Amino acid sequence: MAKIPGRWEHLLDTKPVPIERYVLDELGKLFAKDLSQWPPQVQDWEGAAGLALQQVVQERPVWPGLPAFREAFRLARWDLDHEHEAYDDYVRHERWLEHGLARTDKALLLFLSRLITEQLLAVSEATEGRINRAARLEVLDRTEQRLTQLVHSTLANA
Repeated sequence: MAKIPGRWEHLLDTKPVPIERYVLDELGKLFAKDLSQWPPQVQDWEGAAGLALQQVVQERPVWPGLPAFREAFRLARWDLDHEHEAYDDYVRHERWLEHGLARTDKALLLFLSRLITEQLLAVSEATEGRINRAARLEVLDRTEQRLTQLVHSTLANA
């Protein structure tokens, strides 16, 4: 008689996940969940940054959409990877227009990319540098992938 696999049998076939990979995956999930909420929950932003957040939320009272986040991830990636020439060229020549966004989306893109970058730098600081630049870039990629999955699954369930 053939044994019928139990409810947890599949766990025996899975490979263990290194703790670093697990942490990076969880950070990506957490950040994606945070970014899927609008307006974003921002802590410790005072002064000009707080005013910028208020202005962006007033101008865009609904979630900005995946195209805006894709471009914000692009800017954050360049910022974290110190690709200043690419970042400057993108902003100077309004390259976001090539990706279906409006000229008026500049403030939104700069805000979102700063928000993403600040979250990743805060994690690095909180872990005393154990989340290094390469890991921050990996979390950025995982966050973007997870946010895309969240949006597509939400649309599919709507």
